Amino acid sequence: MSDQRRIAVIGAGPCGITAAKNLADVGFSHITLFDRNRQVGGNWLYSEEPGHSSVFETTHTISSKTLSQYHDFPIPDDYPDYPSHRHLAEYFQNYARYFGVEPMIRFETSVTHAELQSGGGWRLALQDHNGTRSERFDILVVCNGHHWDPRMPHYDGEFAGELLHSHDFKKAAPFRDKRVLVIGGGNSACDVAVETSRVSRRTDISMRRGYWITPKFMFGRPTDLVNENLRFIPKPIRPFVSEKILYLMRGSNRKYGLLEPDHRFGQTHPTLNSELLYFIRHGEIGIQRDLTRFDGNTVIFEDGRRAEYDAVIACTGYRISHPFLDPSLVNYSEGPVPLYLKMFPEKVANLFFVGLFQPLGSIWPLAELQAKILGRYLTGAWQLPKALGSAIRHELDHPDYRQLATPRHTITVDYHAFHKRLLAELPRSFRQTEPKTNSGAGAVLPSGETASSAT
Repeated sequence: MSDQRRIAVIGAGPCGITAAKNLADVGFSHITLFDRNRQVGGNWLYSEEPGHSSVFETTHTISSKTLSQYHDFPIPDDYPDYPSHRHLAEYFQNYARYFGVEPMIRFETSVTHAELQSGGGWRLALQDHNGTRSERFDILVVCNGHHWDPRMPHYDGEFAGELLHSHDFKKAAPFRDKRVLVIGGGNSACDVAVETSRVSRRTDISMRRGYWITPKFMFGRPTDLVNENLRFIPKPIRPFVSEKILYLMRGSNRKYGLLEPDHRFGQTHPTLNSELLYFIRHGEIGIQRDLTRFDGNTVIFEDGRRAEYDAVIACTGYRISHPFLDPSLVNYSEGPVPLYLKMFPEKVANLFFVGLFQPLGSIWPLAELQAKILGRYLTGAWQLPKALGSAIRHELDHPDYRQLATPRHTITVDYHAFHKRLLAELPRSFRQTEPKTNSGAGAVLPSGETASSAT
C-alpha cells in the first residue's frame, strides 16, 4: 500500500536522487524533488554559467569508482578508475532514469523558503519561470549539498586584478598568459594550480600550512583501495603508517619547497593530486607562503616577499548553507553540526538531511544508506534512540578523526567507519560490504537486469 504523505526533496544531485529512489522503494508515492538545474547531477553537471556551482572542465573524482558507486547501481567497469564529470553526470542520470526518479523532479525550480507549520509539515515557497507560489508537504528532506556557498577570504588592501573563488573557476583558458596566484592547499586549489599552469605566464600557489599531498595511485592501485587494505592496522598507529608510506613514495615536503605538515595524517582532509609535485619540480608552479595583504596588483606574503599577479583564485572552501530555512531552526554554518547519523536533528519534526557530511572517501554510497534508514524510520520499521540529544552529543564527542578546528572539518567522517555504522542500522539483507561489479556499459542491478549507460 502506498503512503500518501507528501515528501519534498530539495536537490536532484547524487544525494537527492538516491533519497527519492529509496523512499519510493518503501511505498511513498508522493515525492517531489526540486532542483534549479535542467538535468540530474548537481555539482557534476559542468556548466560555464556564472553562479552555477559546478565542477570545472577537467574535473575527475578523487575517490575511485569502486568506492564511489551506489550499492544498488554499480558504476560500469569500462569507466576509468577516477571517472570524469561527464561519466558521473551520465551515471547519475541513468540512475534516475532507471529507478523512475526523473518524473518526480521539477527542474529549474528553486525553494526560496521552507516554513515549519504549527500543525506539522512544511510550506515551501517556490520560484520558477512562471513566478512564485507555495505548496504544503508533510516531510522535508534536504539534499542541497555543501559545496555551493563559497567562503571568500578577506585581506587588507585591495587587489587591482581579477579576484575570484574557485566556485567561479570553470576552465583554464581565460588565464592564458596571465600571472596567477592560487590560494589554498586542498584538492580544488591543487587542481586549479595544475590546470592554470598549463596556459598561464606564471602560476604560484599560496599555502598557509603544510599539507599531506597524496598521489591518486599507489603501487598501481587507486589510493583509497590501498588505504582500505590498511584497515587491519590498529587505528592509533594508522596515521603513522600512512605518513611513512607517503614519505617513501615522494620524500618530504621540503624537497618541493613546501612546509611540512604541522598535524598528523587524517587531521585535515588529505589532498589527492598526482601532478602538483611534478609541476612544482618542473618549475611550472611556484610556492608562496600565506598572503597578508593586497596593494594593487602586488601581493605581499607573510615572509615579506612581494609578487605581481593578474588574477587571484581563492580555493578556500564553502559554507554549510541552508538559506531557505529559518536560522533559529537550523544554522550549521559555524561549529559542530548536531545531527544523529549526520541526518536527524533533535528538535525539528519531519526535517531530515541526506549527504550532509564529508567523508574521507565518497559521499554517494553513504548517502544511499542514509536514505534506506530514513525510509525505514518513516515507515516505522526503525526507531531513533529515545535519548536523541544524548546520542547526538555522543556522536559529536567521538568523531572518526580528531581534526583541526577549522570550518572545513565540522562534518568529517571516515568512509569505512561511517559505512559500518550505517549498515549496522539496516537488516542483514542490506549489508553488502561492496557493490556488485559490472563488465560492459550497463549497470547490473540486484534483479539481474541491466541499465543502459547510453545517454
